[in-house]
Parts: sequence; structure tokens; C-alpha cells
Amino acid sequence: MESAKITSKGQITIPIAIRRLLGVREGDKVLFAEEDGKVVIMNASASALRKAQKAFEGVAEELGIRDEQDIVNMVKEVRAERDVLYRCE
Repeated sequence: MESAKITSKGQITIPIAIRRLLGVREGDKVLFAEEDGKVVIMNASASALRKAQKAFEGVAEELGIRDEQDIVNMVKEVRAERDVLYRCE
């Protein structure tokens, strides 16, 4: 367990062990959330990534994407369609 002192401006220094655990550095943003009567601190970037992953959950299966090659093939198809559209203009 780590501790930190609150300054007169309400600021704290996050202990280095916690910063490392969260993967945050100078300039990064953190989120504070209340969960079951406790305050939890999270890396804002990691939290955003988890939300995005959850939002896209199941989309790959719906599109028939099974592996990296399927993604490469999809990008090639989109580029080919784009090239056809540009030629028609």
C-alpha cells in the first residue's frame, strides 16, 4: 500500500510504484472513479482503449475477420474501391 500527502491546493504526487503500475508518465491523464465506496485511479488512455475494445466487441466476427491476413485483404479491397471511385470523378 502506498500513501501520498495532499497539498494546500488539493494536489498529490502519485508514488512511483503506482505510476509504473498504471503506466503513466508526466503529462498523461488519469481518471478517478468511485466503485463500491472506494476511489479508483486509472490510466485515462488505457481506460479509453478498453471502452473502444468493448464497443467493437463482436464486430470482427460479424465481418468474418479471423486473423491479420483478413484485415490486410479488407484494406486492399477498400483501397481498390477507393481507386475506382477516384477514377470515375
